[in-house]
Amino acid sequence: MPHLVIAGKLHPSGLNLLNKADAITFDYVPDIDETSYLEFLPKADGLVIRTQRLTAQHIATAPNLKVVSRHGVGYDAIDEFALKMRNIPLTIVGDVNSRTVAEHTMMLLLAASRCLVKSVNALREGDWAQRNSFEPKEVFGKTLLIIGYGRIGQHLSALAQAFGIKVLAYDPFLSDGAFDGVTRVGSITEALDKTDFVSLHIPKTDGVIIGAPELDMLPRHAVIINTARGGIIDEPALIERLKQNKIGAVGLDVLADEPPDSDNPMFQFDNVIITPHSAGLTEECAERMALVSIQNILDYFNGNLEPSLVVNGIS
Repeated sequence: MPHLVIAGKLHPSGLNLLNKADAITFDYVPDIDETSYLEFLPKADGLVIRTQRLTAQHIATAPNLKVVSRHGVGYDAIDEFALKMRNIPLTIVGDVNSRTVAEHTMMLLLAASRCLVKSVNALREGDWAQRNSFEPKEVFGKTLLIIGYGRIGQHLSALAQAFGIKVLAYDPFLSDGAFDGVTRVGSITEALDKTDFVSLHIPKTDGVIIGAPELDMLPRHAVIINTARGGIIDEPALIERLKQNKIGAVGLDVLADEPPDSDNPMFQFDNVIITPHSAGLTEECAERMALVSIQNILDYFNGNLEPSLVVNGIS
């Protein structure tokens, strides 16, 4: 009888699906602490994991492990190579959150443009006169550069264009046909000085995509949004330019170190909005991710795992 470990809080629909399954047992560890699930790994045949790390050392403690199901689409916190060496498939949930993340991105763009946090904080402090600062800016007629034009980027493009925003898009891996209705740019740097908003939608990379040179190319009023992965923006360089008032506003759902320390310098700026890596965590999307991540495990043990959801080539 297969035994599963569920690492991280799961929507009740996922647990209900698991409870209805025949001949399967599980340990549910809703705590998202990095180490909370490790003691259960030695008896795991399958693992459903949220955002915690799964290293080669962790995998070595699970001699019976046969399948890992990521509760999401990114898997840079998981040692894919170590799983492959053990012939253990790594699955993801597919396209269940792209619209959700695009909505969150658009929310950050609008909130940053309209100085939402600053206005709310001023009102709470009794500063009604802050309304006369005329700092908020409209988005109509402005230009957005989308870096990474996959599903999320394309959904964001549609939302932005509905607000009257001109869209530039950069993605060297797509054919020209994917850029219908937007302006394709050949490099990030050629577009930075022409844009009012920059939004990142790319996988984790070995280095930064937006570093000090790129930040210095942006207009001083520019808004930077990142709902992709932490570490792809040079945060120290960004903080320095925020101190110098060389960046208009920033909206982040991801950071290089998560969760951040309470004294993170980003928190001192009222033109920075930070959400807790929650762009895909609506009620509806959480349910979809839970159902697919559990179904992937069940399908594996039933012998009918969907190949398109396996990311490390192990069937």
